[in-house]
Order: sequence, then structure tokens, then C-alpha cells
Amino acid sequence: MNAVIKTTNLTKAYGKHKAVDRLQLNVLEGQIYGFLGQNGAGKTTTIRMLLGLIQPTEGQIEIFGELLRKRQMDILRRVGSIVEFSGFYGNLTAKENLMINAKLMGVHTRNAVMEALEIAGLEQESGKLVGKYSLGMKQRLGIARAILHHPELLILDEPTNGLDPVGIAEIRRLIQTLAVERKVTILISSHILHEIELLAERIGIIHEGKLLEEIDMDILKSRNRKYVEFQVSNPNSAAMLIEQHYGINGYEVLNEGVIRLYTHLGQQGKLNRLFVEHGIEVSRIAESETRLEDYFVRLTGGVPHV
Repeated sequence: MNAVIKTTNLTKAYGKHKAVDRLQLNVLEGQIYGFLGQNGAGKTTTIRMLLGLIQPTEGQIEIFGELLRKRQMDILRRVGSIVEFSGFYGNLTAKENLMINAKLMGVHTRNAVMEALEIAGLEQESGKLVGKYSLGMKQRLGIARAILHHPELLILDEPTNGLDPVGIAEIRRLIQTLAVERKVTILISSHILHEIELLAERIGIIHEGKLLEEIDMDILKSRNRKYVEFQVSNPNSAAMLIEQHYGINGYEVLNEGVIRLYTHLGQQGKLNRLFVEHGIEVSRIAESETRLEDYFVRLTGGVPHV
């Protein structure tokens, strides 16, 4: 597949501080790419450079195989975006707002506004004043505006920020529809790992301005390991016991009194008795498997919203 977005040593410095540091980003055609990082990691700064809103200090950006700095206007005509909150006139209807935007964007296609509203699931609310819209409806209206001109690439900066679970699910379905039915390449930034895990085919993790890794979700899922966790009163003593009595070395001692075992699955009862017999209280036993959150924590040492 061709790279729709490719950055080379992309850097943005403010004085001595590098908000983005030599970023090597590759977003392939037809993919939903999850751009992950904690707040302040450099996601929005990167997106603003991709959209020509701020200029890089160093490095270059290629979109659709062409240098952005040389053909910015032509390239951005093929791109839709939401950066931070989508502002609309609250005293106008959704349809009226989009009609104004269509004129400003030079979109003259018949029914473009109603088609965008239909895709966003707002056709029944097109005559409602935007000031009476919920936050989730405003976010969907923002996506409707972003797709008015049928872009090939959609760049969304934290589109589910501040939404309740219902609103998040609506945005997720809309993004999946655009990717599958409209064949739109989508870059979506977020600090909500669970949503990206449900959406993305490929992820990039940025931390303190640096891209730590890019990886396909299929590869990441294939690396998943099942484990059992014990929450105990003394995890270090528990670790010594399982080593001495069963020769177990495949474990981790985590925060908050948790010991995680990657071997001897299905033997929780035997291990629980071992702990109790040696005066270690066990308050929780749970089976699970490594997920995107675990991968993120290993790379960055921090946990965004999940």
C-alpha cells in the first residue's frame, strides 16, 4: 500500500523545547491509523503541521506522495479535518451551518450538505438549531463538515473528547463507515486506548514528542499473552514462594500489590493455597490477557484514559 502521510525527521521546537522531535510517521492508504499519546505528548502539534496550520522547525511532510510545503493548497483540498472543538453558529440549523461551509469551501455538488448530514446520522436533525445539539451531535456535525468535499484523507484530533459512552460509540460507528464504505484513509489521535483498540488497523505511539513505535494491530494482537493476576498483601513474598515451590520465573510484580503470572495458568487454586498457608492474604484473582494498555505502559511508563 502507498503511504498517504509520510513525515521525515519532522520537528517543531519552541525555544529549547521540542514539542515534536524527529517524527517518522507513515500512514498507509485505506487504513485507520491510531495516533496515541498522553495529553501534551505532541499529537495536536503534529496534526497542526500536517494541516499547514503551523510550520515545522525541521523535516518534511509528504501527503499523497507530494511535499506539503510545495503544493499545500492542492493537497489540502483532498483532506478533511477536525482539530480541537468544531465551532458552529448556535442560532442556525445544522443544514444552514453546512451550507455556509460548503460555499466557503467551494463545494457546489447538489445534495452535498444533506448527503454529509445523512452519513453523520443527522438528517432527521438537520432543521434543529445547533445551539440545542448535544456535544456528541456537534462532533458528528463537525465530521459532516469535514467530509463535505469528499476527502480522501480525514485527520481527526481527539474527536471523542468529552463525550459519554453513547456519543463515543456513535463517533466510532461513523469513522468505521467512512473507512469501509467511503474508502477514506483516517488518522485519528486519541489518549483513549480502548477506542483506538476497537478502531485502528495500525497505531503510532508518541511520547514527549518522539514516536516510540509504529505497529500493526494484527501483529500486536498476535503477541498477546494470557495471564492470571493475584492481588496480595505481600507481592514480593508471594514471588519468592512461587519461585521456591514451583520454579516459576514467568511473572511480574506490579503496583498496588499485584503479581502477574504468565505460566501455570489454571492452577490458581493451588497457588492461592500456597499464599494463604504462608500468611499472605489474597483479595483478588483474575484471568486476562495483555492488551494495548499494557503495551502503551511498557513503552511510555504512563497510562492515558482507557
